[in-house]
Amino acid sequence: MLQSTPKARRKSVNTSIDSRLIEDAKALGINISRAAEEGIAKAISAEKTRRWQEENREAIESSNDYVRRNGLPLAKYRPF
Repeated sequence: MLQSTPKARRKSVNTSIDSRLIEDAKALGINISRAAEEGIAKAISAEKTRRWQEENREAIESSNDYVRRNGLPLAKYRPF
């Protein structure tokens, strides 16, 4: 997951956020910029994961099919 560091270069952006969310965040002492960064980082990570899975879908399906047909390779050596 992407993580922001205190030394990371910051860029100001304009965005629109539901005013009730802003009020609640302020009332709870939540740093809105940091919360937004965390949310964006999670969204980026999730999208990268989704894209990787889609790009590798055929190989994953092939591997899963092999295991369904033949079992796990070296399974007889597993201690559990």
